[in-house]
Amino acid sequence: MATKAVTDASFATDVLGADKPVLVDFWADWCGPCKMIGPALEEISDELADQVSIVKMDIMENTTVPGEIGVQSIPLLILFKDGKPVAQKLGAAPKSQLKGWLESVL
Repeated sequence: MATKAVTDASFATDVLGADKPVLVDFWADWCGPCKMIGPALEEISDELADQVSIVKMDIMENTTVPGEIGVQSIPLLILFKDGKPVAQKLGAAPKSQLKGWLESVL
């Protein structure tokens, strides 16, 4: 299952109301490290599809939710469980590190 885009309008339903954990990738088109981890997140999304949903939020098109959460640097990955943020990782990393971190916090 490929990553899905979420917006300020869909965040409450797609992330906070989800029935399984959701990893939100806060990113922007101009962010090089964001683009570097994109393919890895797509692969991880397929590999861990039964355990977690991975979604992306463009902070330039959606400013309300990132502002409320306090996103100051990107890429920022935040894992939500039962509508609450439970873990976060800032910055780019190789796929193996991203997947290892995600599996350790699921």
